[in-house]
Amino acid sequence: MVRYSVLDQSPVPRGGTAREALQNTVKLAQLAEQLGYHRFWISEHHLETLAHSSPEVLLPHIAAHTSTIRVGSGGVMLPHYSAYKVAENFRLLEALHPGRIDLGVGRAPGGIPLATAALQENKGAGGGDSYPQQIEDLVHYLSGSSDETHRFRGLKAMPEIDTVPQLWLLGSSGGSAGLASGQGISYAFAQFISGQHGGSVVKSYQRRFKPSILQKEPQALAAFFLVCAETDEKAEWQAKSMDVQMLKMARGETGEGILPPEEAAEYQFAPYEIQLVRENRKRMLVGSPETVRSQLLQLSEEYGTEEFMLASMNYYFADKKKGYELLAKAFS
Repeated sequence: MVRYSVLDQSPVPRGGTAREALQNTVKLAQLAEQLGYHRFWISEHHLETLAHSSPEVLLPHIAAHTSTIRVGSGGVMLPHYSAYKVAENFRLLEALHPGRIDLGVGRAPGGIPLATAALQENKGAGGGDSYPQQIEDLVHYLSGSSDETHRFRGLKAMPEIDTVPQLWLLGSSGGSAGLASGQGISYAFAQFISGQHGGSVVKSYQRRFKPSILQKEPQALAAFFLVCAETDEKAEWQAKSMDVQMLKMARGETGEGILPPEEAAEYQFAPYEIQLVRENRKRMLVGSPETVRSQLLQLSEEYGTEEFMLASMNYYFADKKKGYELLAKAFS
């Protein structure tokens, strides 16, 4: 049985506002809960066209306006922050909403180099890659480990509670999968970022998984962009907005939000852009509910996983809601 979840990035469409985008994110979380989606994750970005700059601030608001769906970050960009502070933020969230909190972390910058420089302004220039150490520290702090060899031995992440937020490592490569399996934590493969088919990566993670203090069995999901409409033709019409947006972002044009499909329909692809669109479509599931359901069932076999995280970037919020409704009905 395939289990499906929602990733939302609070996209700000052209002509829209960040406040409206954030309000729509809360509405979408409530709808996802009503429709039976398993998780609702939000991302961290430092861009004008995506309103999620601080998942740890928005998450408690979403959790307070829902009651059963798991909510989490997809994800916190860990290199910008202290692992100890991230652990405390999410332990506090777990204390407020026990059994419902996911902590997804990644290493991508989530924005332009200038934003990264500002976020890491006061971090020492120690050199090397500290990300694996940060993941190890998170496991230590979240689990309440009493490891006497840890450099901050005796330090506990507060508050002290009897449940633990579920830790996920987000990535799109074998390196991140190896880190997740070695630390014994859950792994989310972000195909919507790279377009690389991750079946072999996820299966490698599952084979190499080493049980940890946080979990005994591997747990993996794969994430895709989603455009679902009543017919394949209508879905293709809606998806062209994303096709054009991805081309613009590849050219460094990040200041304008996604175009309405009526305007995107008029865009004429240059010959070289057609191949780029084909490559970008590897990041997306596009079609009617029956088409997308068939794609997910096939991907479930190829990935060896039963959970998928789906991110919709439709220009019209009504189209986004409709897509999730149609897919839920197809799997009901």
